[in-house]
Amino acid sequence: MSLFLYQHPLASFCHKVLMALYENGTPFESRIIDLGNEESRASLLRLWPIGKFPVLRDEALDSTVPETSIIIEYLDRHYPGPTPLLPPDPTDALCVRLWDRFFDLYVQAPMQAIVADKNRPEGARDPASVEQAQTLLHTAYGMIEQQLGEKTWIAGDTLTMADCAAAPALFYAETLVPFGKQHVRLKHYYQRLLDRPSFARVLKEAMPYFHFYPYHENLPAQFRPERPHA
Repeated sequence: MSLFLYQHPLASFCHKVLMALYENGTPFESRIIDLGNEESRASLLRLWPIGKFPVLRDEALDSTVPETSIIIEYLDRHYPGPTPLLPPDPTDALCVRLWDRFFDLYVQAPMQAIVADKNRPEGARDPASVEQAQTLLHTAYGMIEQQLGEKTWIAGDTLTMADCAAAPALFYAETLVPFGKQHVRLKHYYQRLLDRPSFARVLKEAMPYFHFYPYHENLPAQFRPERPHA
């Protein structure tokens, strides 16, 4: 085994890379990081002093690769599988990179801002920032709806890195700002992502951790943690 992914099964950005790995059946070993554990955190900081995951370590090529989009492009180049996650045509690849960044910046980021605010002490919360993040999600949903058109996936008829970005971003975002009646294509697209075996596996592995998610009661019914018995 030469590939090691430093990650946590609850983290949405880790889900993005895990989906890419599972999509192509790429062999790797998972190293789960507990940021509350000094030794576990130190193992991550030795690789990437910024201290954010996921981080991919490739022992065969002596490479340490941070940042989700870079990790997926690295895998696509050095460990290609049956599903090319970046199209060979440069113009098509730019479209994929655009929507990859779109989901990271305009769905993931506001989603995480809302969750982070929920985790703050009562007196430190910022309702104005939450409202701003919610507005951004509404705007993003409308743009995704328009982009989908008659496409199966966000950039065309084949799944790409952009869809790996979309799946976890939409999974968590929908628990905070549900899709509206006008988001017909987005709802169907979201269901296709949930049904994709690679992402279904990611969610199955995350289920033991979902009770830590502060909005777990808003998760789709099949993913909600069981209530403890009285």
